[in-house]
Parts: sequence; C-alpha cells; structure tokens
Amino acid sequence: MTNDAQEAFHPTPIVVLGVAPGDPPYRLVEINGEIAGPAYNVLDVIRLAHQAGMPHVDLDDPAAVRWVGGGQYKWVP
Repeated sequence: MTNDAQEAFHPTPIVVLGVAPGDPPYRLVEINGEIAGPAYNVLDVIRLAHQAGMPHVDLDDPAAVRWVGGGQYKWVP
C-alpha cells in the first residue's frame, strides 16, 4: 500500500532564496535540499544547476524552480 500524501509531495529540485544584501546583492541557491552556492543573476542559477548534474533547467517551470522573495528578475533588495 502506498501513502497518497507522500506520493503527492515532490519537492522542487531548485530553490532560489530571497535577495541577500551584499556588494553585489546575491541569492542563495538550494539544489535538492543542499546549498549549491550564491547566484548573482539567472546565469549563475543555471551554472549551479549544471554543476549539480542538471543538464536542462527551465527557470519558468514552477515544478523545477521555486523563487522565494521575488521572481527570476529580482536581484536587488
């Protein structure tokens, strides 16, 4: 017997956290629940995903990427 609630929960593989103040500002990126590193723009998100073994990343797909504290165009506090 399977657990329907467990089957329904599929965490988003990439989570881009809110903008952190810095010079320049950045967003931390989690991949599969682990911090992959800082991103200073969307290209960094893609680079980090590729380094983690994800060859294709659709930044517009909410099942693939969750943007916390603003979408992919928010890079300043």
